[in-house]
Amino acid sequence: MHDTRPLLENSDFPAIFRKPLEILQLNLGYLCNLSCVHCHVNAGPKRTELMGLETIGQVLAMAEAANVHTLDLTGGAPEMHPHFHDLVTEARGKGIKIIDRCNLTILEDPRYLELAEFLAAQQVEIIASLPCYLEENVDKQRGKGVFKDSLAALQRLNSLGYGQADSPLQLNLVFNPQDAVLPPAQHSLEQAYKSHLQQDYGIVFNRLYAITNMPIQRFGSMLVSQGRFDAYLQLLRDSFRAENMSQLMCLNTLSIDWQGYVYDCDFNQMLAMPLGAGTKPRVHIRDLTPDALTGGIIATAAHCYGCTAGQGSSCSGALETKQS
Repeated sequence: MHDTRPLLENSDFPAIFRKPLEILQLNLGYLCNLSCVHCHVNAGPKRTELMGLETIGQVLAMAEAANVHTLDLTGGAPEMHPHFHDLVTEARGKGIKIIDRCNLTILEDPRYLELAEFLAAQQVEIIASLPCYLEENVDKQRGKGVFKDSLAALQRLNSLGYGQADSPLQLNLVFNPQDAVLPPAQHSLEQAYKSHLQQDYGIVFNRLYAITNMPIQRFGSMLVSQGRFDAYLQLLRDSFRAENMSQLMCLNTLSIDWQGYVYDCDFNQMLAMPLGAGTKPRVHIRDLTPDALTGGIIATAAHCYGCTAGQGSSCSGALETKQS
């Protein structure tokens, strides 16, 4: 696989600085039941990296010390972590909101059939990947049979109250473009998703998040192999919008890898870009003082244009939607 970091480092992206910490985003490991083309962490069924119990304890301690309101759990498939249930239960007991970034198909895996009920009981917010509402496109991007399993999982989540208008159980979907293009307007795409999924499958959900593909890891390597990397990066640069800068997710979020090392965002984590600017060594969560983060400079490179291009992009969708 091609390393895209050297292609991103020579960047004129504007300097940005941290606000008070509100969210910890944990990558619990790279183990996943899928191997999606657009995956920026290169996850898959044969990956063995998983966060240890000691690190999980350090994360929970940090969350309390910093008065963090949300733990955002990613992977891989975070639900495949052997201590996923314990982490969620303990954090919820401390009054911390949990977001589970779910690929949906894991809910249909015979090994995890109780998972949907557990998530509902703990009132976990689900952000689920469904890159298209057409079977052919989803299976092309994520693997044969993924679309049908995803629909079955969504229908089960709906039956538990997820996505229903009168329910506190939040179910949000994620769209990623099929190719090296910017996502379409999030609002109109959300309406198309809702209409199609409800009319054809009786499925409802709360919000759709349109997220730009980052030119890193598996997706970036594919672009390099096809000779399209530079063109895509130029598209991101040309589509820069300064008004998106104040809404970037890295301003109030800290990304923690499966070993407990800390990064400004999930994408920087995948590029092995340590917290802050310059050539500092990477920082472990056990050595981090929450108060020292506020006002600190954020490490950036050319991939950051992916978050500021067009309508903007973050782990909770288009940035321009948050401004309106």
